[in-house]
Amino acid sequence: MTIRNLIKKAQKGNDKAFLKLFQMYELEIYRMAFIYVKNENDALDVVQETAYRSFNRIESLRNPDYFKTWILKIAINCSLDLIKKSSKVVQLNNEMEEVISSDDYDIPLSISLQDLVDGLNEDEKGVVLLRFYHDYTFKEIAETLRIPLGTAKSILYRAIRKLRDELLKGDEMNE
Repeated sequence: MTIRNLIKKAQKGNDKAFLKLFQMYELEIYRMAFIYVKNENDALDVVQETAYRSFNRIESLRNPDYFKTWILKIAINCSLDLIKKSSKVVQLNNEMEEVISSDDYDIPLSISLQDLVDGLNEDEKGVVLLRFYHDYTFKEIAETLRIPLGTAKSILYRAIRKLRDELLKGDEMNE
């Protein structure tokens, strides 16, 4: 059965067809969510919320060819909603707890790619993740995020410039 047929059945209320569709992209949804929320439990919550929202809104999908971008956009929105909801709570990750409780004050600092990406704003992070983690074209990024093609390019180049500047700043600090 083709994706197009599954979508048409799901839009008519066939929950088994929707489940098959969702399972095709579940791993990609989880990966995208994990990059945003940074822990397994929250990423699984995002996957669950994405399933719920997409099931309730499947009728709104106009073009079956864009199902993947449509559902990933829902996952991004669910991730951002979860981040906003939990932004009032400040949590320390295990590495920070170890640094704080350490008696050794001469701890070398390291900058990871994830730390750099975390320093980007949400628009920049979304474009970078779609481009480099999911290999989306600029056109697909623009369609997924519902922004003009030129804006998608500008955001990516601005984000790359920020990442490069932060990386160079980190190198200067380590010298």
